[in-house]
Amino acid sequence: MSVAPPARVLTRHALTGAWLSTALPVTDLEYGPEVSGPGELRGTLSPRLVASHPTLADPGTTEIYVEAEDQLEWGGLIWDVRAQGNNYTIEAASWSSYLQKRFDLDGEHGARGPYVYTDRCQVIRNIWAYAQSVPDGDIGVVVDSTTSTSTVGTPADVHHSYWYDTKSLGDQVDELVSDQGTPEYTCTTSWNPDKSDVVKRIRLGWPRLGARRRDIEFSSGVNIIEEPEEALAGDDYAQVVIGTGAGDGSAKLRQISAVRNGRLRLEAAVAFPEVNGTDVLKQRVEWERAWRQTLGAVETVTIRDTPAAPFGSWQVGDDVYVRIHNAWTSYTGWCRVTGWTIKPTAPGGPQAQVSLKPSAMYTYGGQ
Repeated sequence: MSVAPPARVLTRHALTGAWLSTALPVTDLEYGPEVSGPGELRGTLSPRLVASHPTLADPGTTEIYVEAEDQLEWGGLIWDVRAQGNNYTIEAASWSSYLQKRFDLDGEHGARGPYVYTDRCQVIRNIWAYAQSVPDGDIGVVVDSTTSTSTVGTPADVHHSYWYDTKSLGDQVDELVSDQGTPEYTCTTSWNPDKSDVVKRIRLGWPRLGARRRDIEFSSGVNIIEEPEEALAGDDYAQVVIGTGAGDGSAKLRQISAVRNGRLRLEAAVAFPEVNGTDVLKQRVEWERAWRQTLGAVETVTIRDTPAAPFGSWQVGDDVYVRIHNAWTSYTGWCRVTGWTIKPTAPGGPQAQVSLKPSAMYTYGGQ
């Protein structure tokens, strides 16, 4: 991630690999990654440019890239181009968004399943292998060889992917990474060593992406440039969570996670109908209670590039110490970077809007 404004925005045909534009004039550009999601890109184009060269940003079949200082910082697929006043707005998402438009038409990911005690990372690789094995479906994504101890399927409850299921392959991946104790992923893009082609990568993390960073921080008066909002959501708060899993009636799985903390008792009921194991259900309910019990969370900070946290020094999933002090908020604590958006042409210079969640909400398998 570079400090300087992007030198180029490029577009390429997703199927043929032919470059459509090596200097697309995009304004109001913002882009970035996220944990276990594709991340987004937004910008605007001149309507005259789109009208005269409609294939430069053809949604659904065009890749878009941001390059700065000879490095690719972001890549993905354009999904939406539409008129808005005197401009055309572009919306794109990175590589994992493609799986939302694909389904398992053959069942069991083309005979790669079904799954019994199978590493979730391997199932993710199988999903991508199946999606890219179908004619006109290969976008050249490479998935890490990371392995985990988080598995799906048991002899009594085999994990299947049925051909008649209308769940997209993207939704299947989301289910594999959606809970505590499961792998995480993020999408990355880079040039290959001789810069003749693009490397599109799904980076898998186990037991987590990122690390605790004691060498950087986000602080008021140092690199935080706007007063962030502190969320105090009583509607979501609960220190008692009742979670239910699979089954019916008295046979339905049930777990309760509760603490006493000197506050009025508030309860929440949450259903996890796909969970068949007591241990898994207990883990999910404890995680649910942990995040519901968090009041006063800072969800977003906007920062400038400074030595306290130079742009490019943090990664998706990192824990960064946050210090916020203003008329309304006094907050200090470890927060996890769940994503960010770079605004390279923001007034006053490049900005990064960083999405955060309290680190205490997360526990990691294997740690």
